Amino acid sequence: MATENEAFVRFADVQKSYDGETLVVKNLNLDIAKGEFVTMLGPSGSGKTTCLMMLAGFETATHGDIILDGNPINNVAPHKRDIGMVFQNYALFPHMTVAENLAFPLDVRKKSKSEIEDRVKRALDMVELGAFGNRRPGQLSGGQQQRVAVARALVFEPKLVLMDEPLGALDKQLREQMQYEIKHIHDTLEVTVVYVTHDQSEALTMSNRIAVFNDGIIQQLAPPEKLYELPDNAFVAQFIGENNRLVGKVKDFSGKNCIVQMESGADIEALAVNVRNTGEQTTLSLRPERVKVRPEPGSCPNIFDATVEELIYLGDHMRTRVSLLGHSDFVIKVPNSAGHQHLKTGETVKVGWEAEDCRALDYL
Repeated sequence: MATENEAFVRFADVQKSYDGETLVVKNLNLDIAKGEFVTMLGPSGSGKTTCLMMLAGFETATHGDIILDGNPINNVAPHKRDIGMVFQNYALFPHMTVAENLAFPLDVRKKSKSEIEDRVKRALDMVELGAFGNRRPGQLSGGQQQRVAVARALVFEPKLVLMDEPLGALDKQLREQMQYEIKHIHDTLEVTVVYVTHDQSEALTMSNRIAVFNDGIIQQLAPPEKLYELPDNAFVAQFIGENNRLVGKVKDFSGKNCIVQMESGADIEALAVNVRNTGEQTTLSLRPERVKVRPEPGSCPNIFDATVEELIYLGDHMRTRVSLLGHSDFVIKVPNSAGHQHLKTGETVKVGWEAEDCRALDYL
């Protein structure tokens, strides 16, 4: 059994190659605590699903060890790992009723009839489908089928639940509703969940921590707020949320900040996150909601003229695209409470931001 300080799930120097030459997962080291909800997030081909499949036992690690609850599981058959799985396509048995689908993993484990009935009822009530036990999956909506799939993964009280793009087939409103439902179930049961998605808003909503994958490597592993507010590198900054990306050269350093010169000749003061030397190129990352429109003169170190190119009303904010320092795709989110500051397309306004909100990252 895992001790209190030991990871519940551990990937130790794990590599995976399908052809013996190219590594799709490169030296993965990842510890997941008991009861944690960790999301593996990244674009297609980044290695996230391969990691999940290795943990489930459907793929074999080329190198390294995968440990569950203190026990190596590299050579343990998938059905003996005590892991619940939820897939994008639900994978429900169409010829069985909902209740029979939930009973199936309990039948396989030779549970008594009374225990099966009790667990199935509790699982259906948990996903608010108590009255649907006698229906077949084809008689349910997509959202209801996905809730049945979640209930089936949890009904035998597994050590670990893996979810592979489980909401990918649902429409936007249903997706968002299911995100909250899965999050609430996790909070209630305190089960350990490893979740795979390419949808960054989904990952931010549900996770305790997010592992951002690219090219078989975890680029950053952090809680959602840190990932969004404090990206370690330019890939994470671009992949998580909307981001203004500016490129320049480091001109000087001043304490924890640096001065970055744009191609236009303008200087921007930024937080020096992972730049080391003057003369090196850097990508500046700046979130649209951190930019102020018509700031007081001298109120922040970076104030520039911008021309309003486009205004899009989005309810809680006005998405404002401006031309600034030679970039025509610079975005500002102006809160609705600010009355849109009476902006008009074509006008020139002052915009500004703080140095700590502008992160000087690696060149991408």
